[in-house]
Amino acid sequence: MKQLYTEIEINASAQKVWSVLTNFGDYPEWNPFIRYFEGQPEEGQQFKVTIQQPDSNAMTFQPVCLAYKENKEFRWSGHLLFKGLFDGEHIFKLEDLGNGKTKFIHKEKFKGILVPVLWKQLDTTTRKGFQLMNDELKYLAENLN
Repeated sequence: MKQLYTEIEINASAQKVWSVLTNFGDYPEWNPFIRYFEGQPEEGQQFKVTIQQPDSNAMTFQPVCLAYKENKEFRWSGHLLFKGLFDGEHIFKLEDLGNGKTKFIHKEKFKGILVPVLWKQLDTTTRKGFQLMNDELKYLAENLN
């Protein structure tokens, strides 16, 4: 198993960060990594998401929501073609730092037989996509009225 991990400190409350993060209809306008989101995540339910890594083609899949805890955490699990080939658990986590600040953790755990082959791309291109999304989320949450 491999893991990508990014985090960013946001000068906004967890509630503000969560409101931007879960306003899925606005993703095409601001989110450089998750370009489209369809459905309302509920634990155990599938939804549709389109991800586009920097300088790459978009990829649409239908993950299953593992956790959706308001102002705290959103996790999903998806796979390429079939389980065991290339599986990912995507995690967004918010930690209230006090004084109106929030740590946004954006990570993904990868497993499957293709992970070693794809790891270099994941560790560069996908990581860059995470960081671009984190930066935009920070900007929007800090400038939300």
